[in-house]
Amino acid sequence: VHFPDTERAEWLNKTVKQMWPFICQFIEKLFRETIEPAVRGANNHLSTFSFTKIDIGHQPLRINGVKVYTENVDKRQIILDLQISFVGNCEVDLEIKRYFCRAGVKSIQIHGTMRVILEPLIGDMPLIGALSLFFLRKPLLEINWTGLTNLLDVPGLNGLSDTIILDIISNYLVLPNRITVPLVSEVQIAQLRFPIPKGVLRIHFIEAQDLEGKDTYLKGIVKGKSDPYGIIRVGNQIFQSKVIKENLNPRWNEVYEALVYEHPGQELEIELFDEDPDKDDFLGSLMIDLIEVEKERLLDEWFTLDEVSKGKLHLKLEWLTLMPTAENLDKVLTSIRADKDQANDGLSSALLILYLDSARNLPSGKKINSNPNPLVLLSVGHKAQESKIRYKTNEPVWEENFTFFVHNPKRQDLEVEVRDEQHQCSLGNFKLPLSQLLESEDLTMHQRFHLSNSGPNSTINMKIALRVLSLEKQARSPDHQHSAQVKRPSVSKDARKTSFKPQVPVSPPPDSNKPVPASPVTDSDKKTDTAEKSQPPNASPQWPTDLSRSSSSLHASNFSYSPSHLSVKEPTPSIASDISLPIATQELRQRLRQLENGTTLGQSPLGQIQLTIRHSSQRNKLIVVVHACRNLIAFSEEGSDPYVRMYLLPDKRRSGRRKTHVSKKTLNPVFDQIFDFSVSLPEVQRRTLDVAVKNSGGFLSKDKGLLGKLLIPLASEELAKGWTQWYDLTEDGTRPQGAS
Repeated sequence: VHFPDTERAEWLNKTVKQMWPFICQFIEKLFRETIEPAVRGANNHLSTFSFTKIDIGHQPLRINGVKVYTENVDKRQIILDLQISFVGNCEVDLEIKRYFCRAGVKSIQIHGTMRVILEPLIGDMPLIGALSLFFLRKPLLEINWTGLTNLLDVPGLNGLSDTIILDIISNYLVLPNRITVPLVSEVQIAQLRFPIPKGVLRIHFIEAQDLEGKDTYLKGIVKGKSDPYGIIRVGNQIFQSKVIKENLNPRWNEVYEALVYEHPGQELEIELFDEDPDKDDFLGSLMIDLIEVEKERLLDEWFTLDEVSKGKLHLKLEWLTLMPTAENLDKVLTSIRADKDQANDGLSSALLILYLDSARNLPSGKKINSNPNPLVLLSVGHKAQESKIRYKTNEPVWEENFTFFVHNPKRQDLEVEVRDEQHQCSLGNFKLPLSQLLESEDLTMHQRFHLSNSGPNSTINMKIALRVLSLEKQARSPDHQHSAQVKRPSVSKDARKTSFKPQVPVSPPPDSNKPVPASPVTDSDKKTDTAEKSQPPNASPQWPTDLSRSSSSLHASNFSYSPSHLSVKEPTPSIASDISLPIATQELRQRLRQLENGTTLGQSPLGQIQLTIRHSSQRNKLIVVVHACRNLIAFSEEGSDPYVRMYLLPDKRRSGRRKTHVSKKTLNPVFDQIFDFSVSLPEVQRRTLDVAVKNSGGFLSKDKGLLGKLLIPLASEELAKGWTQWYDLTEDGTRPQGAS
């Protein structure tokens, strides 16, 4: 794909190559002086964590293209987008001495678009006050681990998996997280660390018409309806609508509010799906450039869905400007009916932006003469967020940003409580009526606030700003016709998904799995309980999802997850749910004979699967990592859509089934998914692991079938140590031979 406004920059690559040894020195310092102490302090179990070797490798980062923005930017800033690729043979070894655990990283790949903002520009050398770096959307990240299963056995880490770790790292690289490097000492760095969003996008997700009917009956003779729902993304904020049952013209009438930190470049992405018991069918997508929405201020129109033959979606989009004055507040309150409504939630009239700097002279908590582990709980109405924990100090420095949507600042309060995480007790609190901010200059306060129920001189330093959300309509002539610029997926979406590794999807396809519907959650960091309850009991451990569900909880978190790594829905049992039947084996033999057709197919005609198998006595579980398959047979001209299904025989109940995601159109899928079975070591040695690689087709579809099987008796003395091995797939799973 050729982007005319993106330029090659070989001179930049030559410069980076020359600087690479010094960049590596900086990265090593970052690991040792920042990351290592942070990991040690995060958890008691990790107090002996250390890096034993850090070598970033000789292969420098490559910049494939540079785009410089000249329109819609502030005159005091320069915005560059760098398309970066890093494929490095690194060696990073780490050790946790307390658990005799060693692990490491052999190689890292990262591909994505990094935005560099040079601001403010100043009339003195070096002309640039500071530099900000971040990724606009999650980069493609691949890490080749060594000893990962040992690491995931350490207490405090045993709820993680490699995909979750990648998701956490990726999200730390994406807005609103940014790296700010001051270049001039006089620059007000606090101003750069207090990023005010460019605007708020209010999305009225109204209705759709003429959607495709995906549910069919009687082997497709009778066309049914769909159970549609939508997933809406702005940056890393994700919202999911309710499901409307059996309706091709659904009305949702839901409203979401999302922060927009950066445009140009940010888009509103919407995907519609049909909820199904096994896998959700794709009903269409839409991408809208936010520059267009900002220009129009208010868009209320029907959009034709992309990537499908029919269907359209009715959206009303409002671009809300953040105003530093309260003169429009009464008008805004009337427009969202907050003047009559006593409730603390609903549509927002203002945004509260908060920079939590530090605290001083905190009391020692329960134990006298011992320093506390302070964290701060912040809440406005039903919405609460909490800061990171700072360890063993009564003068903590946080330097964190928070945002809250506010329904009515005249009636609501900001409540702040400093707590000691170690002893679960309060170290002080205060309440600030937001009406005080309305009387402040620029609706901003920056000061030390005295804490009540605390020490005599205990204070907390914060900068707090209120911004009124105003829909300023631009005056335009009556004959002015407008329509938002809809991005066609041929450039924006497909190019993004396939620009680096076309043969392996960057994330599972939209219909292979879907987010677990989470009920409205109001606490941004304490979501674990709610999210865990909403997961199927058989899913491999997953990080809590962060999907705001409805307008009653309009909460855009800084830390959302893309649906690619959320729990896969367990299909309900059906006639076609398990195809490890004699008839499937016969079909596979027949297909093999057709493939052979007079030629020799070699040692492993059905291909191979790579598994890591070990028993963890500490967790009393059999752990199976499904890494990848290679040289699978093609099910159709387009290849296969493989996934892996496992049982621990003799248990073939639905609750005992484990499944990977589906990898589309590939004969060499990479899964890297961890599964566990609760079973003791003596018991597991009497069991057999039944592994089937299958092709995913539609419900009762002729394209569904078996690609190969494997039966592994687990009566091995090596099970406690574990092993990683390539196995040959066969028609019925007998005679499994280790390939390597």
